[in-house]
Amino acid sequence: MSTATATADTHHDHDPHATNTGISNNKLAMWLFLSTECLLFGALISTYLLYKTRGNGGVLPTDIFDIPFTSVSSFVLLMSSLTMVLALSAVARGEMDRGKAWLLVTAMLGGVFIGGQVYEFTSFYREGLGYTSNPAASAFYTLTGFHGVHVSLGILMLMSLWVSAQQGKLTQKNSETVEIVGLYWHFVDIVWIFIFTVIYLIPPA
Repeated sequence: MSTATATADTHHDHDPHATNTGISNNKLAMWLFLSTECLLFGALISTYLLYKTRGNGGVLPTDIFDIPFTSVSSFVLLMSSLTMVLALSAVARGEMDRGKAWLLVTAMLGGVFIGGQVYEFTSFYREGLGYTSNPAASAFYTLTGFHGVHVSLGILMLMSLWVSAQQGKLTQKNSETVEIVGLYWHFVDIVWIFIFTVIYLIPPA
């Protein structure tokens, strides 16, 4: 085989989406996006810590927390990380029926978490804790609500993957798409661990 031919074959086998780091451009872009999200959530958590005791004489979020309920809701969200792993594993093996099932289960678990958050917000409002009731309430709703928006976007991504799989567009060959969405989903789950710890488990000073 000539040198020119070998060079051509090597160029042909090279992944056009790969970077010098060995990670595809799409995956690298997701990692960069998540790094900026870490900074954003860090700022929101810091803001809550600064304002969590500023109730201006009114009701504080810590006064009406239902920790057992939120703990169950949190467990549901964390379990969705396991089903996301199972979905990726199934798609990577070419077991599309199982992959579709696990994607749907993951989206449903995320939906249960969002439903629990809506119920919690509604209960707090009935207790007299609105978004503008005091600085502590505003910081609480902003932090948890922003996370809820991220979970909702993740559910939309999961359902988009499920629809693509139903249409035959999502196959074993492009399983990296599932992996990238999985990175996002695991991120919002990990962030919630920090949020739950800071808000619900650490008592106000």
